[in-house]
Amino acid sequence: MHFDAIIIGGGAAGLFCALTAGRRGKRVLVIEHNAEVGRKILISGGGRCNFTNKSVSYENFISQNPHFCKSALAGFSPQDFIDLVRTHKIPFYEKTLGQLFCRESSRQIVDMLLDECRRARVRVETACTVNAVREGFVIETSKGNFTATNLIIACGGLSFPKIGATGFGYDVARQFGHNIVETRPSLVAMVLEKKAYPKLAGISLDAVADTGKTEFREKLLFTHRGVSGPVVIQASNYWQRKQPIAFDLAPGIDIADTLAANRHSTRKASNFLAELLPDRFAAEYLESSLADKQLAQLSNADLETIGNAINNWQAQFSATEGYDRAEVTLGGVSTDKISSQTMESKLQPGLYFIGEVLDVTGWLGGYNFQWAWASAYAAGNSL
Repeated sequence: MHFDAIIIGGGAAGLFCALTAGRRGKRVLVIEHNAEVGRKILISGGGRCNFTNKSVSYENFISQNPHFCKSALAGFSPQDFIDLVRTHKIPFYEKTLGQLFCRESSRQIVDMLLDECRRARVRVETACTVNAVREGFVIETSKGNFTATNLIIACGGLSFPKIGATGFGYDVARQFGHNIVETRPSLVAMVLEKKAYPKLAGISLDAVADTGKTEFREKLLFTHRGVSGPVVIQASNYWQRKQPIAFDLAPGIDIADTLAANRHSTRKASNFLAELLPDRFAAEYLESSLADKQLAQLSNADLETIGNAINNWQAQFSATEGYDRAEVTLGGVSTDKISSQTMESKLQPGLYFIGEVLDVTGWLGGYNFQWAWASAYAAGNSL
């Protein structure tokens, strides 16, 4: 059975590419190995799907070619997707920093995409495993063989293997001569290298992360093995092994100066800091030799040590919490041999890569969904 386009992967990018091409009269087949499409959409945003961000720029993405995403993002804006959501009367709200969420359920986004696919006469095959991709785009599957003029790889990265994530897309890319930029889990909690703070697990505070390339200010959450929270998850995109990430755990407060201004007090340093920071934090975070000292007993060196520990914590991480907890995969199919206008391979005409499988990774906050929509739209309109 022949199609104008076969799309492998029934996630955000795959479905959106399918409906885009289908609207243009193309005969499209979507192949999804799970029993249902859109599983990652369903669990995203705590079940409410952070489907885009009101303000999107190429600067919100990480790639070996940072300019690659510009064209696609310009071709399909957040407002374009918002208009589609409104057409389907899906209620949504803005949370923080331009992040848009469904007010009710992520299921509404999946249903919207499937409805648009039905209108565009797209065929969707679920529980269908691809066994091989042959020359001429002969796709051998558990439901028989299919052929296509164009093949679109939209099967994502390695994050969330429990819902079916695999490296299949990378295998196809290699098969046709494409390079893979080294992959690792990202938008994920981090494991501290030397000293964790299990007694602080569950405590969160406002923090600024300085990655050396950009800064983020959001909540930091201590875990039993390290740290999490939005500010850490954002910073994980930029983490390099053996390089610390600097955190200011009291933004706007110069801790050393504040302690120095109260040096005549007989209060313990930890008790004094408890008025500025979460309860128990200083007592468990600082060395007891400092936390238990009275302010009047603190030397200049003590003030500097405490100030640096809080305003300039150089956190060394040994690892991330892994693909099971990572929202995305950093790295992927190199964009060197991919058209930034159409997402088509420069090595194999008719072969396209869209969404997370590519070496384009967005910040936390709806950016990766917007990349899925935009890259899918670019490919769907070029078929």
